[in-house]
Amino acid sequence: MADVHDKATRSFNMSRIKNKDTKPELLVRKFLHSKGFRYKLNDKSLPGKPDLVLPRYKTIIFIHGCFWHGHESCRYFVVPKTRTEWWMNKIENNRRNDEKSATICLDAGWKVLIIWECELKPSKIQETLTKLPGRITAKTS
Repeated sequence: MADVHDKATRSFNMSRIKNKDTKPELLVRKFLHSKGFRYKLNDKSLPGKPDLVLPRYKTIIFIHGCFWHGHESCRYFVVPKTRTEWWMNKIENNRRNDEKSATICLDAGWKVLIIWECELKPSKIQETLTKLPGRITAKTS
């Protein structure tokens, strides 16, 4: 199946997809800041450049887009109909990199939280954000 857009249009559309300051990230940042949590953004010294780093709680937060990170059994992760093999390889590489980054951070003593884009949709956002402070401050054994 051929792409519905020509190369120039597809390239333009893809160039508009952000990897920082996304709407889901901004929702979480605004909520945490309002609750008194302070954080660093996209810390390059940590594997995977976590979206949020809360040094006081030794916690990092990754906010994953359901499509880009291949969220299993999620309605927002749909396998593309064009260039399927290429996309699946890309998404699988993202998953491997996510797992590797999380493992390295866990081994270094960080608590790793992952928030999926679908957890920040209107039907779930209240529950997700309400639980977040407890997840951050909970002691790990």
